[in-house]
Amino acid sequence: MSIIIAIDYGRKRTGIAATDTLQLIASGLTTVNTSELMTFLENYFKTESIERVIIGLPKQMNYTPSESAPLVLAFIEKFKLKFPLIAIETVDERFTSKMAVQSMRNLKKKHRQNKGLVDEISATIMLQDYLLWRK
Repeated sequence: MSIIIAIDYGRKRTGIAATDTLQLIASGLTTVNTSELMTFLENYFKTESIERVIIGLPKQMNYTPSESAPLVLAFIEKFKLKFPLIAIETVDERFTSKMAVQSMRNLKKKHRQNKGLVDEISATIMLQDYLLWRK
């Protein structure tokens, strides 16, 4: 089987998570500078068999797109042009950052202040929720 990755796209940093090949467990992969994201994905896709990419789409509480949604949608269009054979699905990413911060409360202060780790955990939460939903 192939893996599924999730992307928590941000203006400065992007968190990435990936499944195992059986698509049972989501794990944090890394956080990259958004300016380097396409290069990272290109290199990653050369070494891994990817089934699909899950991308968090930011929404407001009333389900309307948030102010950062156009940024994510523009990334999706670039992604489709660069990787036309890889399937994309968007998921609601509301509350994932808050859940990520809560999951880090037992970590040392130095790790809790790592904003990149929050992005990576957010992507992991999105991906694990997607796997549960798919069942």
